[in-house]
Amino acid sequence: MRITIVGGGNIGTQFAVHCAEKQHEVIVYTSCPELFDRHLTIIDDNGISTHEGDIKLATNDPEQAFRNADVIIVTAPATLMKSIAELIYKNSNPNTILGVVPGNGGSECAFRKCIERGNVFFGIERVPAIARLVQKGKTVRSIGYRDELHVAALPKDNALECAEIISSIFGIKTKVIPNYLNLTMTPSNPILHTSRLRSIFGEWKPGMVYDTLPLFYEEWDDSSSELLLACDDEVQAICRALPEFDLGYVKSLRVHYDSPTVESMTKKLSSIQAFKGLKTPMVECEGGFIPDLHSRYFTADFSYGLTIIKQVADFAGVRTPNIDETMSWYKDIAIENNHFSFEDYGIKDLNSFRDFYLQ
Repeated sequence: MRITIVGGGNIGTQFAVHCAEKQHEVIVYTSCPELFDRHLTIIDDNGISTHEGDIKLATNDPEQAFRNADVIIVTAPATLMKSIAELIYKNSNPNTILGVVPGNGGSECAFRKCIERGNVFFGIERVPAIARLVQKGKTVRSIGYRDELHVAALPKDNALECAEIISSIFGIKTKVIPNYLNLTMTPSNPILHTSRLRSIFGEWKPGMVYDTLPLFYEEWDDSSSELLLACDDEVQAICRALPEFDLGYVKSLRVHYDSPTVESMTKKLSSIQAFKGLKTPMVECEGGFIPDLHSRYFTADFSYGLTIIKQVADFAGVRTPNIDETMSWYKDIAIENNHFSFEDYGIKDLNSFRDFYLQ
């Protein structure tokens, strides 16, 4: 197939390598094509090459990237999804299969015009493996490959075809999820990152400087777990209030991490090998550190993550005090006003919400 990968970062490079390794014709659409070699490599924690392949081209020309693609997979952040969707709408055709990874962040709404003209659209619940660039345009380290991936599509009847594509690329069993809303509600970064950030920076005000900051996961504490589990419980309450959407695949983090209590969740998250060494998003300044409010942990996971869950809760009529307080805290310190709104895509009430997600 002719596959275009949008984004030349961690996940984009990982996808490009696996697609090229399977002899697909791969184009990487990136803002810095000059940094890309044709030959890309995935290595493991020991620096040993595990996957490699040759891409056809890296380019920043949308027509060149999208015009003849059979499949386009978008790995860009949620904050860029609306503009990328518009470029793809203008430069691709209705027969192109469009995918995003991960599948939350409101991307399905950003691609609504493409879906309405006939494009099949799919999302992957979580990334196939943890990926970290070693050298941009050349090498990425990927560890912790999942045993199973989950895919959902709009329209939903096309999900099996999309799952087969992903399974063939990664060699990982890929299961179809019955309704795309399962991906939208996946309680990963939208509650994982936001709970931790509020726990760390809950008392922060402009002008306040920290001498040191904890590692994001390795020094995870019980206060972070307590808020995380409270938000996780609220997500599950939203899912129970929307039985017609078949949201049984929105797995509680208590189950996902096999950690039903505050103490067990803290122990689990602080010991995951793939998360070792990850720093709290911060900016060094005179006297210490302040939160990096431009980090995706802030700009994406609140404004294109937690806010979506909150809006779904409002459609469902479910109270979410912990999510509300966390969003309110973020709005008080946010320096960017961009945020996702269902209303921007004509979804204004439960009826229009149903019409979109039950197609």
